[in-house]
Amino acid sequence: MWAEGKVRIVDIAQELGVSTATVSNVIHGKTQKISHQTIKRVQEKLEERGYIPNMAATLLAQNNSRIIGVVIKDHEKYEGQLLMDPFISSSLNFLADEIEKNGYFMMVKKAKNIMQSVKFASMWNMDGMVLLSFCADEYQQLRDRIHIPFVVYDGYFENAGKICNLQIDDRDGGRQMGEHLRELGHKAVLCVADNRECMDLRRYKGLCDGLGFQADFWQIPLRKQERDRFYRQRLERLRRYSAIFAVSDIYAVDLMSFLQRSGVQVPEEISVAGFDDSPICEQVSPALTSVRQDGAYRAQRAIQLLKRMRREPKFSGDFLTSVQLKPRQSTARLRH
Repeated sequence: MWAEGKVRIVDIAQELGVSTATVSNVIHGKTQKISHQTIKRVQEKLEERGYIPNMAATLLAQNNSRIIGVVIKDHEKYEGQLLMDPFISSSLNFLADEIEKNGYFMMVKKAKNIMQSVKFASMWNMDGMVLLSFCADEYQQLRDRIHIPFVVYDGYFENAGKICNLQIDDRDGGRQMGEHLRELGHKAVLCVADNRECMDLRRYKGLCDGLGFQADFWQIPLRKQERDRFYRQRLERLRRYSAIFAVSDIYAVDLMSFLQRSGVQVPEEISVAGFDDSPICEQVSPALTSVRQDGAYRAQRAIQLLKRMRREPKFSGDFLTSVQLKPRQSTARLRH
């Protein structure tokens, strides 16, 4: 390994077969006319030669730091395991790939309050942020406090401008699930969620659209131990349903595990389905029927929008992406 002080731009350029100007431009964040592949090659060589400390300091002093912050609300329902949640970890994985592909660096922050993002963004002179899981009114408050662009995953708010909101078609996902259960002959259907607002409400309404009738709805506790107690107290009532739709995979897997521990066979006695189609769906037995949202496309769209917002500071909008039902073994035709 070379000592940091002896590394010269000309040496890096010669090793890579590029001009010294190209290396210098990457170091100083002036990469508009440089291909993503070349940016990555230069950055990797700089890191290999121990130049990264100088490069980082230089980038932070520029208007273009090449840093994208991802800020996620550390809600109590995650019980201190936010980054282990299947949807969150899957989203981060796709975002990491897309951010690197575009020549940026990713920084992740868990936050109880969205205003923690202000210091986070300012401290690192970020090019933009992606925000997940905050409440509707918080996004506009943040917009009034910072100047950098940010993209929201699943925001439900009146967009007053300067925010790009990436939503999925929750109601249509619920509708597809409802049609699936109806085709399997299910008439006693329950929906479970931890609230009856925003995306969860849309998924429930879509479920009813697809079924052609009003499914029952239970609001379940946020914490796993309390949910187990909740289900135990209502086990006989649960047995009256032939199918249960949970508005997220983690709740579906949790419920399926409870039913199996209680001697209820899935799907022979009760079919169970979720939403998100996170990797956990194929890791459980039986494999979980779910509604798939395209995490790779969403991450790609998020970075595209951030780059456009940097070019056009007044650009904003709400963008809806489609979803697709993924039937698996956890749902089956109703047995009379």
